[in-house]
Amino acid sequence: MPVSFGVHTGQQNIAMDELRRLWRWIDDQGMDWISVWDHFYEAPPVDGMSPHFESAACMAVIAAETERVRIGCLVFCVPYRNPATLAKTLTTLDHISNGRLEPGFGAGWHEMEFRGYGYGFPPLRDRFVMLDEGIQIIRGMLTQERTSFEGIHYQAVDATCQPPPVQDRMPLWIGGRGERKTLGLAARYMEGWNVPYIGVEEFARLNGVLDTRCAEVGRDPATIARTVNLQFTLSNTAEEAASARQQLEAQWGDQADRISEGSLTGTPDDAFERVSQYIEAGADGVNVALRAPWNEAALTTYITETVPALRQKHGAITL
Repeated sequence: MPVSFGVHTGQQNIAMDELRRLWRWIDDQGMDWISVWDHFYEAPPVDGMSPHFESAACMAVIAAETERVRIGCLVFCVPYRNPATLAKTLTTLDHISNGRLEPGFGAGWHEMEFRGYGYGFPPLRDRFVMLDEGIQIIRGMLTQERTSFEGIHYQAVDATCQPPPVQDRMPLWIGGRGERKTLGLAARYMEGWNVPYIGVEEFARLNGVLDTRCAEVGRDPATIARTVNLQFTLSNTAEEAASARQQLEAQWGDQADRISEGSLTGTPDDAFERVSQYIEAGADGVNVALRAPWNEAALTTYITETVPALRQKHGAITL
């Protein structure tokens, strides 16, 4: 499988005009993937007062303003939306993008926005049941003329989704590092698995766990794409790199050490070796994750120089 290179754009603390310019530029540079996250408040949590844009609306803008990138959400929090309604949204987005949508799904974790928006905060086991049920409804509505489902949390009765998606089978992703639930659902339902902010060794280990989950349900593990999101903290000079580390600590607080394990730090030359390690550990794609503000010069160097060099070494995706 050829390697893909993408950008995961956190839509917080940045103006919409800037995001639109960024998305167009990423597409113009020949990157393979653009995604957003699904939050109502800032992540990591502070006080809910940081400027932040809704995910599905952002995906519609990306779909309308780009021509070639695949478009994702890493990941939709299934408990936030009725799954049948979300399936209809996804179909609409697939038409806007002319068949370039690859949405991801998860159980959610951001307690502040759960409670703030009136969803309560169900126990994790219940959120995973909601995720499982939601995926079944969404898959059904994206592939069948009518879908009926009776679950604990969600129901559908002869639900239709017309027109159907442009794609015959829209690739669905799951995000997270849970060995039993998340990777089990990946093996049962999904075309892709994404994990954010994780070190190379742990990525390789979880990659093997996913193979095991596939064996348990009789699925060929080669049919599931595996990608990683790496926090982008690159700088073009060593002096700027030290400042970038301070910025990461300011953004993430006591989580900074954990996040740094799955970050691109140092210079773009360092990033070449780091990204190569993930690919050699089994990553089919690597996305850099942006949180404003980032180093524009370093991002330009990474996308225009580092990524082409990585494509030459590891092979480019064909869209």
